[in-house]
Amino acid sequence: MRIRATVAAVTGALALSALAVPAAQADDHMPNLASLVPSTSKATPFAAAAPTDEGVGDTKITSVTVNGGKNIVVGTTAMKSFTVSVTATDPEGIYDAYPVLWHGTDPDNADGAIVPENLDDETVGDCTHSSATTATCKVTLIADPSTNIYSNILAGTWKVWVGAIGNDGDYVIRDAYKTAKVQRASKLTVNASPEPVVKGKTITVTGKLSRANWDDNKYHGYTNQPVKLQFRKAGTSTYTTLKTVTSNSTGELKTTVTASTDGYFRYSFAGTTTTPAVNATGDFVDVR
Repeated sequence: MRIRATVAAVTGALALSALAVPAAQADDHMPNLASLVPSTSKATPFAAAAPTDEGVGDTKITSVTVNGGKNIVVGTTAMKSFTVSVTATDPEGIYDAYPVLWHGTDPDNADGAIVPENLDDETVGDCTHSSATTATCKVTLIADPSTNIYSNILAGTWKVWVGAIGNDGDYVIRDAYKTAKVQRASKLTVNASPEPVVKGKTITVTGKLSRANWDDNKYHGYTNQPVKLQFRKAGTSTYTTLKTVTSNSTGELKTTVTASTDGYFRYSFAGTTTTPAVNATGDFVDVR
């Protein structure tokens, strides 16, 4: 397994909860969360296991939103940039907050991580203060199929580690505040023929369902999946399902229908936990 350097990078972030954060600071220089992360060996990711949750004082995390509530869909080459917003409160105000996405059964056995690139900065989150006690800190994370999205084993549910620190040095950490889905991008094609066709004759509708393979950074057929064949009559805006077709061993789709009226044929895939829903662009058939 090609464990990428990014996996090791999150080791310290998750181990943060094993540290004690100083109480109220005497000077005006506040440590950021990243400065509390210990250095760790890349050869032993997650060696320093942290408790599930930890906190000092009265800092609280009230909400976390990943990618606007949408799944994170990653293809084979392009990096996927997305925002995570962390809202936290502290009677003395919020100094910083940031998230880390990690994949695995628990922090000791994590096999993937998406980490903020600016962990060494004085502050990591871009924080907007809605009041003297509350702030929402936004962090941009990047899912990259050439680095931290390195294998198909990472498709599906990820956990969201999140930490926040108050202006007085109080802090709170949640190893798995919530979950988010990282999915393999999907593609779907359709072709209806012949075009044009005589009314009452047979139309053959072919297509292919494929999805990103993060093991070799190519698209491969998604096999044995139910896909709906749908039709939209010319001049209307709604598709109606005609039948369900199962993709074969290479992701190919093929079925026949009887020509009745002008309109558009498309295939529609509902998606799975690891792969998003996708619709093919409708193919128009002229029936004469």
